[in-house]
Amino acid sequence: MNSGRGPSIYAGIYLWLLPLVTGTWLAAARQAPPDGLKIPSPARAELQRGVDEFGRELDAAAGRLKRREELSALLPDVQVYHKAVSWALAYDEFFRSNEVEIARALLARGRERLSELEAGQPSWIHATGLVVRGYRSRIDDSVQPYGLVVPAGWRPNAAPSRLDVWLHGRDNLLTELKFIHDRQRSSGEFTPENTFVLHPYGRYCNAFKFAGEMDVFEALEAVRRHYPIDPKRLAVRGFSMGGAGCWHLAAHHPGLWRAAAPGAGFVETPEYTGALTRAQKPPGFEQQLWHLYDAADVALNLGNLFVIAYSGERDKQKQAADVMAREMTKESLELRHLLGPGVEHKYEPATKRQLAEEFDRLMTSNEHPWTRQVRFTTWTLRYPTAGWVSADQLGSHWQRARIDAGWGGESDIVVRTTNVTALHFDPSETDPPLNPLGAVRVSLNEQSFAYRNWKAATKAMSRGYEMEANRWRPRRVPTVFPPPKQPMLQGPVDDAFMDSFLMVRPTGQPWHPQTGAWCETELAHATNEWRAQFRGMARVKNDTEVTSEDLRLHHLILWGDPQSNRWLRRLLPRLPLRWSRAAVQFAGKTFPASESVPVLIYPNPLYPSRYVVLNSGFTFCESGAGTNARQTPKLPDYAVLNVGTPHSSRPAEGVLLAGFFGEHWEVKP
Repeated sequence: MNSGRGPSIYAGIYLWLLPLVTGTWLAAARQAPPDGLKIPSPARAELQRGVDEFGRELDAAAGRLKRREELSALLPDVQVYHKAVSWALAYDEFFRSNEVEIARALLARGRERLSELEAGQPSWIHATGLVVRGYRSRIDDSVQPYGLVVPAGWRPNAAPSRLDVWLHGRDNLLTELKFIHDRQRSSGEFTPENTFVLHPYGRYCNAFKFAGEMDVFEALEAVRRHYPIDPKRLAVRGFSMGGAGCWHLAAHHPGLWRAAAPGAGFVETPEYTGALTRAQKPPGFEQQLWHLYDAADVALNLGNLFVIAYSGERDKQKQAADVMAREMTKESLELRHLLGPGVEHKYEPATKRQLAEEFDRLMTSNEHPWTRQVRFTTWTLRYPTAGWVSADQLGSHWQRARIDAGWGGESDIVVRTTNVTALHFDPSETDPPLNPLGAVRVSLNEQSFAYRNWKAATKAMSRGYEMEANRWRPRRVPTVFPPPKQPMLQGPVDDAFMDSFLMVRPTGQPWHPQTGAWCETELAHATNEWRAQFRGMARVKNDTEVTSEDLRLHHLILWGDPQSNRWLRRLLPRLPLRWSRAAVQFAGKTFPASESVPVLIYPNPLYPSRYVVLNSGFTFCESGAGTNARQTPKLPDYAVLNVGTPHSSRPAEGVLLAGFFGEHWEVKP
């Protein structure tokens, strides 16, 4: 385990931020989270004893509970309390003098829960009001907390209930310690009657993107395991950074939510940050990657759910709703936008009440916007679905793709697409024809498929369609390697860190000392930054320890060169580059191997539904402490980096080659 923030040359420095005063994209920045207070030695020793004792008790209890699956599954509800205090101690993350007392209280609460669990009487699973719970993430096997407001009238075996997700604002000091403490004493901005309110931690402070986005869905999945939640009554809300997260999750997952209520935030990168007005602009591939998270680019999707935006009349972040209103107008959509008169970055009381009342009416109505018609757009198969429509392949990533689908009559489904080459439908999510026994016709870009009845049509629609030689046909399962880019297997490099991944450390001698040292330093940097900014310990194994089961379960992040890492050596013949002691040859170019290292993401030749990544962690870590609008990918599908270029100069000078693979993972000219 890495106990510090990183190797000495990187300790505590992050060099990709853009302070507004510099006029450049690169400058020295703060670490995230910052260094905390030095708490008194007696208090530290006392807390450390408590953490150590609690940890031993947890380990022993885990062994005893193995055969009692229903109780063992509740261990994360206890472990989050241990993690909150142990991490605050290990990484100097006490930021207020009262947090020592808070730590004592959390240890006591955690040990109380453990006693109840071992006795088979976990009281918190039946509690109403404010409840803190936890889950174990598939991404890195970390324990993550979430907060709940359980409605007062709820009882086990009750009818399914509405659930609102509330996304918190930016707080660079929001460790697990502070988050759990807050969730035990505050119900948040909105607590609708007879409604569960989920407060995801979001893995700290990343605007609910990347692993923070997956935290929302993993927490939601955990809640649905423990409580009866109505899948047709889900809403997402948030303010400030949480408003940005709300815009993103609503626009990119429009079929999941019934309604969204974003407050303030940001919805795109170039205008909000002014990145394109500065002397040193981000490279072109980085600008293309803004399409991954810029909600303004997919404003059309908000027509598939109910949206009420809020801004303070004098708030600078009103810009988000103004931009979305502008982009929605282009699609003949109108944004409902409530303004708090006279206030800046906060809710105005009367307007807040109006918002709550209007939102509750939408959540209790029987209407749903997309059961008959879906209008959907995307730039990447990371976000392929709206309602009953899903894109499976694109003509070209990072260009706009679009699907317009709906009932053209009682028995005709009419679909028009742009830049989509394979798609399927979920007929269970749309209204069936008035006569399900009669003939049904599906029209794709004016090419028709006829079916004898709705049952036959639903089978074909679920299987899907693909385009070949500009004609649609029923879809076939691809059997070639590499498979085409498809949902959750489409890049860029950062995509590998949104699901289970394993860092593979080289144990052999590198070809060149300088590239070997670079890989060692970058691996330590990546694991330290994952811990600091995504609040988990990255899985790390030596290349000699990796098993076939690891290939099945994880994306492999391979560090080193073909001589130092046996898995890289084994997979290299099926990767789209040549790498020898003398040179790295890639995309028709040659680079000296003594000073260059390739970075790429590609389907794993041995397990094609998983990625293999060479020599990279998540790429935006140097932007962690600045505005969340700059937490965007900094590398595309592949790159060649100069190992002698420091992080402070890398985007401008250290990237020797960078680009995107084609839709079949080919190297494009």
